[in-house]
Amino acid sequence: MQVVHTGADWNKYWLESIKNDKSIGFVPTMGALHEGHMDLVRKAKSESEIVVVSIYVNPTQFNSLEDFNNYPSTLDEDLDKLKSENVDFVFIPNTDSIYIEKPKLSINFGDIETVLEGAFRPGHFNGVGIVVSKLFNIIKPHKAFFGQKDLQQTGIIRRLVNDLSMDVQLVIVPTRREEDGLAMSSRNVRLSPEEREHALILINSLAKAKQELLASKPWFEVQNQIKCDFEETPLASLEYFELIHPESFASYPDFDASQKSSICVAAYLGKIRLIDNLPIIP
Repeated sequence: MQVVHTGADWNKYWLESIKNDKSIGFVPTMGALHEGHMDLVRKAKSESEIVVVSIYVNPTQFNSLEDFNNYPSTLDEDLDKLKSENVDFVFIPNTDSIYIEKPKLSINFGDIETVLEGAFRPGHFNGVGIVVSKLFNIIKPHKAFFGQKDLQQTGIIRRLVNDLSMDVQLVIVPTRREEDGLAMSSRNVRLSPEEREHALILINSLAKAKQELLASKPWFEVQNQIKCDFEETPLASLEYFELIHPESFASYPDFDASQKSSICVAAYLGKIRLIDNLPIIP
């Protein structure tokens, strides 16, 4: 496993890979790796001849300096995990090499960035779009692998790739969950034991809502009940719980079994913000 720190370093390996007609799979991460990340790596290994994993905590996508400063860092453990999966390259840039100067460009993703995460984290998707564009331009992969847990982020990146005609195929990998159902997240390690226990409200509310909708209960009743459930859950504070189209991210006023739909949720457990989603009609 080779560790590279700059685009110039990687470019030498990229040229060799292209010369040997090797397909390149790319897994962008912010580190603090868990089994969800390993699922992405394994999928990339199964579909690519060369696998590159990046580890970079991108400051421009954080709305809170405290959240950025507290983002977990486990670099030695991350490298051990990637080595055990026989990853070919790990790209670990520093901020000076990614942002020679503060970006003056901004990316407007239209209506998709004004709802859900975009509504509560203004500027977040602009930061995501810029850093993913940079990483794609540096790594130049044939395929890039992302997790379904960040559903809206995958929609943003799909729009980026389509609208700018980027020559990369996106592969979306299902959410990996803990045994009790909590979606794996790097932020989970920051939960106290009590917060971790109550964090199950996210997946429990999604599963409950799906069951109720498929039993023909009106969406507004389901949504109101879930809001009450959150109010009654210690340490939990709901930001949104929405029934949406999983590609346009437009909210539905009610459930229609003939249309694609997912439910997206964001909530705080103490000071830790978690997100999750569940397909209703894939």
